[in-house]
Amino acid sequence: MRNTPAESCDNPTTWFTRFSRRPYREVAAALVVIGCGLAWRQAATPDAEAAPTERPAPAAAAPRTTASTKDSIPSTAALVNGAEIPRERLIAECLARYGDSVLETIVNHRIIEQACQRAGLTVTAADVDAEIETMAARFQVPKDQWIELIGRERGISESQYRSEIVWPMLALRQLAHSKSEPTNDEISQEFERQFGPAVKARIIVARTQQDAENVRTLALAAPEDFGGLARQHSIDVTSASANGWVQPIRRHTGVPEFEAAAFGLADGQVSPVVRVADQFIIIKCEGHLPAAGIELAEVKEQIAEVIRDQKSRQVSGDVFRSLQEASQIEKLIGDPQLQAARPGVAAVVNGVPVSTASLADTCLERHGMDVLEILITRSLIDQALAQQNLTVTQADIDHEIAYGATTLGFVSESGEPDTKAWLEHVTKQQEVPIRHYLEDIVRPTVSLKKLVGPASITQEDMEKAFQATFGPRARCRMIVLDSQKRAQEVWQLARQNPDPEFFGDLAERYSVDQATRALRGEVPPIQRYGGQPALEREVFSLSQGELSGVVQVADRFLVLLGEGFTEPVDVNFADVRSELQRDIQDKKQRIAMAEYFTRLRQGSAIDNFVAGTTQTPAGQPTIPGRLSSAATQEAQELAKPRAGSRIPPQSASGSPAPSGVLPASANVPATR
Repeated sequence: MRNTPAESCDNPTTWFTRFSRRPYREVAAALVVIGCGLAWRQAATPDAEAAPTERPAPAAAAPRTTASTKDSIPSTAALVNGAEIPRERLIAECLARYGDSVLETIVNHRIIEQACQRAGLTVTAADVDAEIETMAARFQVPKDQWIELIGRERGISESQYRSEIVWPMLALRQLAHSKSEPTNDEISQEFERQFGPAVKARIIVARTQQDAENVRTLALAAPEDFGGLARQHSIDVTSASANGWVQPIRRHTGVPEFEAAAFGLADGQVSPVVRVADQFIIIKCEGHLPAAGIELAEVKEQIAEVIRDQKSRQVSGDVFRSLQEASQIEKLIGDPQLQAARPGVAAVVNGVPVSTASLADTCLERHGMDVLEILITRSLIDQALAQQNLTVTQADIDHEIAYGATTLGFVSESGEPDTKAWLEHVTKQQEVPIRHYLEDIVRPTVSLKKLVGPASITQEDMEKAFQATFGPRARCRMIVLDSQKRAQEVWQLARQNPDPEFFGDLAERYSVDQATRALRGEVPPIQRYGGQPALEREVFSLSQGELSGVVQVADRFLVLLGEGFTEPVDVNFADVRSELQRDIQDKKQRIAMAEYFTRLRQGSAIDNFVAGTTQTPAGQPTIPGRLSSAATQEAQELAKPRAGSRIPPQSASGSPAPSGVLPASANVPATR
């Protein structure tokens, strides 16, 4: 518990605690790998993840959830085609998946709370509001948009953001304040930085000492052309695009050697080469700015406060680590003997217990919705297996793990799949315990494969796969534009001079795609049947040196210049037939699995009493409205078996909520 790093207080999205591990949906791509061959376009895919449910901001000085969240959930958390998912099962799953990480957060919060109480410090809700306003203003966005952005990026509610990020950050700053008193030297340096003299300057930045010396020779010969040399030679894009100009150079703002070189120049003088880290800089002095006519006494207190704030931010992490070092923390959860001795206690922080009930409340608040979707998905698939009298055995699970290991190159020296290394890799990379990886990813994948069965493969499939993998590819240059009007303008320029070099100039100047702009329009050869039929039709119709029309692909507009074709790979169809067949089988089966699960979900009656939503099977009347979280009695009544329809809640962007945690094969794109 004591090894948790205190991250930078200046970063409100990462400091203090890791709020949530990546959703298990993100692991879904791990098992199934796309090999060479036909790139199939995937059919209907599940909805995107919804934004987390937000709760009102707490008003307490050190806010945290005190009401029992689990008591607000009826005894039946959800019904799936009449089958019950009990509340206690949801609580147990939340604790099993997130108990340790959430307890770590609670313990850290308690440590800071106790330190504030000992020091007589209080961080109020108004303090939290003011800090959020300050951070939003720093990034030049309205406060509401800032909170929404944080919630979307971190997957947390506004309440969590206030109580688990902003409040501890402010509390630690106050605790660190006494160690942040500025010295006279620090005040003098800050005064000189803000109000002292400055140097107006241009710079040229080079990668090597020799490059810099060469450019300096040119600058000494023609100092009046320093701006042109900066545009031509400087690797610093920002200053080069401004003819070498930079903000006035002040003392105590960066590298002392750089500042000393700048302040040592006379007007119009060019400096020797100054090394700063791995760059080499030439400075030209364009004038000296005098100090502001302000006395230190006039601004001393304001400067001192700025320094205190800066230093408190820097030492907050040290303060938190020292508090952790000095704290007595006993973790009981996960140890049956300790829990038996103190039932209902998850941990003890400096003699103060953290109850298992409060831990369960926090787990439910943060992760209950996602975990319930996992359980709903699992229930849907189990019901489908039972209806078809199918079972998933341990041998099936082992075979799927071995397949994942083999396809991703985890093979031992003897050629056998190294399943141990594979499981260690995927669970560590995705921060998912093996048990949950097997339950949430592997087993649903195996189940859906059994439910849909093997895919049929036609001769046309085989021929297309062979052409896609081993056939000729079209070589071309490409300019990517973001509007049809601009594409037509660029196309007209290219039509007047369809020369590859001129086309490259146009790509470098106009393409909105960074790669094609940097590579002067060059792109990898384009295969047939690669999942972009409009692009493929156009590029395979071009002869060498021929200009295409404007081709629209999604929301982009392309202008192409044909550069011929690659030679097909000299391979016998019979030699690769089995490999292509396996690849096509895998891709078509994944498409079928995605379609099957979509139909399964849409054709089910799902009552979700945590989200307050209900769904009838597709084709039946939809029951509108959301359940009130306060109406527990009404929710209990609705928990009785019946046909219902879940109406997905809308996210902040208007997109529907997720339709459950999907198996690996349902989420992996079918195109290469």
